Amino acid sequence: MSKPQIIDSHIHLFPASHLNTLSWHSPSNPLGAQHSVNEYRQANNSQVRGFIFLETDRISSLSPPNWTHALDEVSFLARIAQGTPVPGEGHNPQDKDLCLGIIPWAPIPSGANEVARYLGLVRERSGQSWDAVRGVRYLVQDKAAGTMLEDGFLDALRYLGREGLTFDLGVDARSGGLGQLREAVTMMKRVNEGDGVTIIINHMCKPNLRLSSGELRSHSEFLEWKDLIGEMARTPQTYMKLSGAFSELLPLGEEADIASIVESVRPWTDVVFDTFGAERVMFGSDWPVCNVGGGGNDVSWSRWTSVVEQILDQRELSEEQKRGVWGDVALRAYGIVI
Repeated sequence: MSKPQIIDSHIHLFPASHLNTLSWHSPSNPLGAQHSVNEYRQANNSQVRGFIFLETDRISSLSPPNWTHALDEVSFLARIAQGTPVPGEGHNPQDKDLCLGIIPWAPIPSGANEVARYLGLVRERSGQSWDAVRGVRYLVQDKAAGTMLEDGFLDALRYLGREGLTFDLGVDARSGGLGQLREAVTMMKRVNEGDGVTIIINHMCKPNLRLSSGELRSHSEFLEWKDLIGEMARTPQTYMKLSGAFSELLPLGEEADIASIVESVRPWTDVVFDTFGAERVMFGSDWPVCNVGGGGNDVSWSRWTSVVEQILDQRELSEEQKRGVWGDVALRAYGIVI
């Protein structure tokens, strides 16, 4: 059976006119050029039914007035979703059907009241596309230890749960350490004692895919990551994105072997499927970040979809389960109806 229509659960978009508002931008950054819908279409050869946009880490602060750049990003996505492009932004009126979900930044550590105030501004900026705003993200992978356990952070997540909005969790086991995952597990237990919130974990928590594969399954770092992923999966409202691997592997060359990539990530993906089950795992490309380690815009998207296809075949998933990973799980998790 051919691949089902793909819902890409994790992409980033930014026009050239917004580059200076990205917190990570510099002239030497390999992503330091426009990456909008036109470039995304080129990467995936129009193989997707739609995408879910994730915020791009704009220059911001936890209180106004430095919400401007994040809100400008919402306006940009609203123009995509409404088919009203500004010349030079890299999208066309027909692209509106691709934009299924928008996950903007929000000042989560500031607490429920401030998040509610911010989301009121998001509603104004998004206009008739407000229904496409399915949740928010606040990256914690580069934040101080303890951030996720602060009262304001937990209260904001409970507020999201009451409002029917999701939270995308971005932690980094390889660069930030397993302490981030331990903290995330504690946060999940505390926040779901009351009003539950759907938490969608990005990139398998960015595991250290550069560990030697020879003794991997007995390596202490792998074993703790495995245990922590299992703890996260105990919360039924939590989902995992099968994405982001090219940022954690050593950079791939022009002649990368798909089967070898599959084998190198298989111990990690086996844990994800064994703990979450196929019913709570969703495909994401992490475009255009995947281009940096994945070989560039001409090959990285197709490489990752080929890797995922082989992983699903090796897991011997049913056709219904495969359709879920390629799209249905993302639609369910984010509450999107198409």
